[in-house]
Amino acid sequence: MAAPSSYRPTIGLEIHAELKTRTKMFCASKNEPEGSSPNAHTCPVCLAHPGTLPVINREAVKQVLRVGTALNSTLAEYTEFDRKSYFYPDIPKGYQISQYEYPLVSGGALNDVAITRVHLEEDTARSTHEGGKSLIDFNRAGVPLMELVTEPVIHDAETAGRFARELQLLLRTLGVSDANLEKGEMRIEANISVSKDETFGTKVEVKNLNSFRSVERAIAYEVERQSTLIDSGGKVVQETRGWNEGTQETFHQRFKEGSADYRYFPEPDLPKLVRSELAELSSEVLAASLPELPWERRARYTALGLKEEDTEIFLQDESLTALFEGVVAHTNGDSEIVRLTGNYILSDVVRLLRDSDTKGNVEHLRADYFFSLMQMIKEGKISSRGAKEILSEMYLSGGAPEDLAEKNGLLQVSDTEALRAAVLEVIALNPAVAEEFKAGKESVIQYLVGQAMKATKGAGNPGVLKGLLEEELRK
Repeated sequence: MAAPSSYRPTIGLEIHAELKTRTKMFCASKNEPEGSSPNAHTCPVCLAHPGTLPVINREAVKQVLRVGTALNSTLAEYTEFDRKSYFYPDIPKGYQISQYEYPLVSGGALNDVAITRVHLEEDTARSTHEGGKSLIDFNRAGVPLMELVTEPVIHDAETAGRFARELQLLLRTLGVSDANLEKGEMRIEANISVSKDETFGTKVEVKNLNSFRSVERAIAYEVERQSTLIDSGGKVVQETRGWNEGTQETFHQRFKEGSADYRYFPEPDLPKLVRSELAELSSEVLAASLPELPWERRARYTALGLKEEDTEIFLQDESLTALFEGVVAHTNGDSEIVRLTGNYILSDVVRLLRDSDTKGNVEHLRADYFFSLMQMIKEGKISSRGAKEILSEMYLSGGAPEDLAEKNGLLQVSDTEALRAAVLEVIALNPAVAEEFKAGKESVIQYLVGQAMKATKGAGNPGVLKGLLEEELRK
């Protein structure tokens, strides 16, 4: 739904992501929220038994600081954890250990959207409601959870969706989170208000949006709902709303709490952290730990000549990227081989991967063999059709392309004298088409090339055949 043009939406995002650490945030239980059975990965600490004490997961702290480094944020020299008090059955302690006044990360930007903060906390348990009963699985209780909060500087649903997608890509690139929305590993909340000018209206929070499409649709719906409500004389109230995927509407859940309602105070059972006291958390060490970031890879791939849409496909698929990078390492800057590699991976390799009837393995596609195949195409040793056949066989069972081409009779013949006989035969068998060419209809040459390819059983080099046909027809 489109917002009335007289209203200006203002949107801020709060995004949670479960971190990939071996153990939970404050205990030694396995960090496996999707455990083999409910409550399989729990202990007295994450179940909040009396007398238990939390211990900070150092790796989780490091991962959040790496995210901050990638975002060009300010990393806290001093930080501490706080108790965020609220009661719900999935909070075993009656409070959540989070960060309030001293987050690990402040400032920075992503996709030209300013970041307010990134902090670290523990996840809640998972509640399910069915058959009139409520069940709780504590496998997720205490899982390290990163929360990123943007500034309220987004003004349309599409920008919000792009930001969330880019953050997911960054988290996966850094290896800090799988960030699968469908598994709840990444959860998006949108704070939305509308106003007639550049001031802020009353903020409404829409929680737990589990797909990028839902983010965009929920924001668009809520902007129109608020605008229509104001136009009809109503008043927007500060509240938390959910998103109904079936009806494509938001719905009231509860009236929104403020920070005072949570009664934050410093967690007395955890030490304060001073980053300079931990060498592994220095800015230099963190910066050195970063891989090539998504925007850096985009720029490099563009410089290599890849189209923007092709680059995005590579960024989203690690196996395709690994193959492409492996081949590029052999090219020594040959732009034609790079172009061919990108085209064949994104067309033929993707087709093979998506074909459920083709039982191959992308690991069979060795980078050096793939490079050799691209060289054979460039040098005219095999046709495009032959390259596809060879690539399919490489995917199924592996093997060097030169050997596969020779075994299957796919090597192209480029010797002019060896091909001239086939050219003369095609001209003789197609006199009417030959006369059309001589009369000025040069487009018919492609038909004759096709006939010559058939005559050579696909072994003739089409470029050489075309040249010979034009030569003979112009005599």
